[in-house]
Amino acid sequence: MNATRVVLNLLAAAALFAQDSPQVQFEVASIRPSAEQPQGTGAAAVRIDGAQVRFAGPTLKEYIAMANRVKVYQVSGPDWLGSDRFDVAATLPAGSSPSEIPEMLQRLLDERFQVKLHHEKKEFPVYVLEVGKDGLKMHENAPDPEAAQRDAKAPINRAGSGSAQGISVDLGRGSSYNFSNNRFEAKRLTMPTLAEHLERFVDRPIVDMTSLKGSYDFTLEMTEEDYRIMLIHAAVTAGVVLPPQALGLLEGASTPSLFDALQRLGLKLDARRAPLDLLVVDEMRKTPTEN
Repeated sequence: MNATRVVLNLLAAAALFAQDSPQVQFEVASIRPSAEQPQGTGAAAVRIDGAQVRFAGPTLKEYIAMANRVKVYQVSGPDWLGSDRFDVAATLPAGSSPSEIPEMLQRLLDERFQVKLHHEKKEFPVYVLEVGKDGLKMHENAPDPEAAQRDAKAPINRAGSGSAQGISVDLGRGSSYNFSNNRFEAKRLTMPTLAEHLERFVDRPIVDMTSLKGSYDFTLEMTEEDYRIMLIHAAVTAGVVLPPQALGLLEGASTPSLFDALQRLGLKLDARRAPLDLLVVDEMRKTPTEN
């Protein structure tokens, strides 16, 4: 399995863009096809450094999701949306902020890919992440002592890398997780971020309903069989084309040791159905207009 494609759904970057903003556009922007990665290795990243923003490796489906502040599974369209990858280098206009980047991506996609889409409501099977009936069994991290002194304009880096041996994701500013050797090890992870990233390893979206505001360090240990199933789920979520024998392992598969590991921390995943917004891509160029 080419595990490089499972490493980082750059919707993690959408956590940077947490407020609605009036429509604006990048001052300048270039779009180029991403370079092919060697088999079995890979990386993806976003960097915001002052007025400069760079995305390396997202698929078109991921760009659409970021631009519309939704998750990748809420974007529906041709299969190539989840496989064709592009790098974007852009300059933010004077007076703008990183919170406005989704709107700028919308304008960029509209102008360069002529994307046209519509919204629908669709009921999805989901997991709800909640605090268990016996209460939380892990301690919230103390506030970051450097947060108040940190320059708001300092570069923000988010990156992920992976191989068949595991996945490592750096979310920036002390928050990260590693998924390898049958363990999910988290550092300074919030519950919304856990839900957002853990859902790529399971068979349905995860909705955070814990109401927990802090960050936590924790480890989830699972069986080797469940670990392998979770890696396959992540590959499918990232749009990797897998051989039939790998996909066959998902038939009737579950990951009970993950549920047990969460329960030991005082958390639970409850299977439900919920209506979510769906973005349906009606038209879109496969390649952008010239830079």
